[in-house]
This record gives sequence, C-alpha cells and structure tokens, in this order.
Amino acid sequence: QVQLVESGGGLVQAGGSLRLSCTASGRTFSSYAMGWFRQAPGKEREFVASIRWSGRSTYYADSVKGRFTISRDNAKNTVYLQMNSLKPEDTAVYYCAAPRYSDYWGPSANEYAYWGQGTQVTVSS
Repeated sequence: QVQLVESGGGLVQAGGSLRLSCTASGRTFSSYAMGWFRQAPGKEREFVASIRWSGRSTYYADSVKGRFTISRDNAKNTVYLQMNSLKPEDTAVYYCAAPRYSDYWGPSANEYAYWGQGTQVTVSS
C-alpha cells in the first residue's frame, strides 16, 4: 500500500507563492512518476503537473505552465509543487498522486491509483 501525505497549503494573496510537498511511503518512490491534481468547488478534478521517476521530464497543464514547477527529491521520497504568481482561479484542494504503472506520467486521473488527502490552497484577490 502507498501512503501520500501533502503539506504546504494555505491562504495567499494574488501574485504570491506557495510550495506544496508530498511525502510518499510504501513502495520504491524513485521508480515511479508522480503527479499533482487539483479540484475546485463544483468542478472536476484536473491535472496540474507530473514528473517522471528521474525528475528529468515534466509535464504541465497549460493553465499553470510558466508559473508552477514540479520537482522531486528521491532521497527524501518527496515531490514538490512550487507555485508562483498565484491567481484566484488557482484556489482548490491540491492532491498528489502516484500512478498505477510506474512510468505513467500523463494527465489522466484514472491512471493514478494512489492519492493523498489533499491540501487547501486559497488565493485571495
């Protein structure tokens, strides 16, 4: 079983920054891609970013490209999401996720089998 624990959410003004962390346990973290998703009230969960096991390849939703950066530290079993230039429309619960198959790093939530509990990010205007 894989456990994922997110931290780092909070309230920030528009234009500000936050860094989310997600620490994994239960399987070989360094062998798996990881992803971040978010869900705003009344909306479906949407893909934000993903990173391959090596950290050398990343993939972003168009809505966050150039503002968010995903990274990982395999020695700490942790994946990060640095969020800059935050906008009110970034307000959501953010989830980290691990895929069912080790090297899947695409945007389909259905391919991610393990999810954290989520961390709230609120951006005020």
